[in-house]
Amino acid sequence: MGISFNPASLLNGNGIDVNGVIKEMQAASSGRLTLWQQEQSDLQSKASLLTAINSDLSKLSTAINALSDPLGAFTAMSATSSLPAVLTASADTFAATSTHSIVLSGLASAGTAYTEALASADASVLPAGAASGNLKLQVGGTAGTTCDIAITQGSNDTLSALTAYINEQSSANDWGVTAAVLNDATGARLAIYSQTTGTPGALAITGNTCADNNGTDTGKPTSLNFLPPVGGTNATFTVDGIPFSSTANTVKDAIPGVTLNLASVYTGQVQVSVGPDTAQANSAISNFVSAYNSLINDINNQFAVDPTTHNQGPLGSDASLRSLQSNLLADVTYSISGNSGLVNLAALGVNMNNDGTLSIDAKQFSGALATDPAAVKNFFQNTDATGFANNFSKDLFNLTSTTQGPLNLDLTENRAEQTDLNNRISDFQAQLAEQQKTLVAQFSQVNATLQMYPFLLQTVLSQLGFTVNSNSNNNSPTSGSSTSSSSGG
Repeated sequence: MGISFNPASLLNGNGIDVNGVIKEMQAASSGRLTLWQQEQSDLQSKASLLTAINSDLSKLSTAINALSDPLGAFTAMSATSSLPAVLTASADTFAATSTHSIVLSGLASAGTAYTEALASADASVLPAGAASGNLKLQVGGTAGTTCDIAITQGSNDTLSALTAYINEQSSANDWGVTAAVLNDATGARLAIYSQTTGTPGALAITGNTCADNNGTDTGKPTSLNFLPPVGGTNATFTVDGIPFSSTANTVKDAIPGVTLNLASVYTGQVQVSVGPDTAQANSAISNFVSAYNSLINDINNQFAVDPTTHNQGPLGSDASLRSLQSNLLADVTYSISGNSGLVNLAALGVNMNNDGTLSIDAKQFSGALATDPAAVKNFFQNTDATGFANNFSKDLFNLTSTTQGPLNLDLTENRAEQTDLNNRISDFQAQLAEQQKTLVAQFSQVNATLQMYPFLLQTVLSQLGFTVNSNSNNNSPTSGSSTSSSSGG
């Protein structure tokens, strides 16, 4: 709506709307600014979409690399136990497909030495007449290390104090044991536990003596009466009839490439089957299809025509995105020759839908893995690096390049355009602000003059001797009467 400059309105003392006049004068220029701001919003929208699709591309690259990894899903082996409660097993990449029979007759255990109960954990363990005592703890059997546990009256001669002393000495001198006070209905006992299983953790008390104030052996032991130690034995088992002994319950050498985790003694046989890890292979192919479909769907959304607006997405005219779509379709239909007929994804049960996405026939894929795992692996990766995943991985390396990738190039150009546009907008806004200041000063002066006009007019008319009709709706003067009186007879 335009600003009115009707003279009758301007000269009535109300003046003009300064802000309104300036806003109208700058309206044309502001329109240009609005167009730039819309262009800026469009660039930001495109940048967000390009970033999201680029992220999808990176996720697809990760999924493809998992398929091409020579130590990944298609080379992984698994080991399955018929009785997981007795033992479990895992296999590394180099384990051979095989089946083994295991009999587990004993578990590796840590050694324990413990005493008979005393009345209190706070009573002295030194008998009358003894000022000190000494325990000799042997760790690791007859060929192991002997640890001297010195007991001093008033210092560490109670179970509580002695326990703390043993733990302190073990930590400082690497004895490999832990002491504790055990309390039950019979009283308090000292228990010493080895931190190592098998014979290296076997414990024995080989000395228990006391001395008087002069250091002379009293010929009597302390009040600590140690019972025969327990534990400190190796795990014993057979694999296919061959006997084994292990100091630990995690065994890595009994079956090449297989780790056994022993859990419970069992008199019967446990079967361990070693073969390709189909769970990892299924997971890897599922992750690939999921990542590929997310990317294709996001690209398709940009090329789809909205039935209401009849327009494509913001990136519908992006040539780089169209090129990327073509590359992906070429990569996903890649095939090799021979390979027992497993030459493309469709032969494995991975089929293309009408919209370019993929779907998995789980039964067909699992069947191929079970029937010919070597051919499945060879389709995805081989020593010549010409497999499906090898080829796709090389292409994705170029497509995701930070300097050459088409979407990254688009993003670089988009950021440059945004920077240029932001500078133009900033400069133009500064110009408008400066122009506004100048216009405000000019029109404020005009407005002040117009507001003073009625008073100025009244002053001038009064000086000329005219009478101003204050009730009149206009400012037209009327003739005044003469100020001199006439005389006559």
